[in-house]
Amino acid sequence: MLEALKEANAAALEEEVPIGAVIVCKGKIIGRGHNMTERLKDPTAHAEMIAITAATEAMGGKYLNDCRIYVTVEPCPMCAGALAWSQIGEVIYGTADPKRGFSMFSPSLMHPKTRIKSGVMKEDCGRIITDFFKSKRK
Repeated sequence: MLEALKEANAAALEEEVPIGAVIVCKGKIIGRGHNMTERLKDPTAHAEMIAITAATEAMGGKYLNDCRIYVTVEPCPMCAGALAWSQIGEVIYGTADPKRGFSMFSPSLMHPKTRIKSGVMKEDCGRIITDFFKSKRK
């Protein structure tokens, strides 16, 4: 999660919503990303989407079932769908997103075999996003 937080900090420096993600397979980071929606003028350029693209390129295929993603904020429905299609093995996220997160949907948008773990470094992950939006409201 520390590497995902580094990505989130990179996003904040670029005035992007500070969300970061890394994908790990067999102990090695094979994909990383942070939000780039403003820079790319692309509403789909979320941290998870950038990381998925890098990871599938590294793997040489579209499935990530032996991998896990660490993401600072609960994935949105779009990202959850992409993670489901990639058949990611595990999703580990820091802070929940009760307004836009995938967990508000039942049944889950994730692949049935995907393991979910939430609350990892919750305070650190939550602080960066909260501080970002507080600075925008000044």
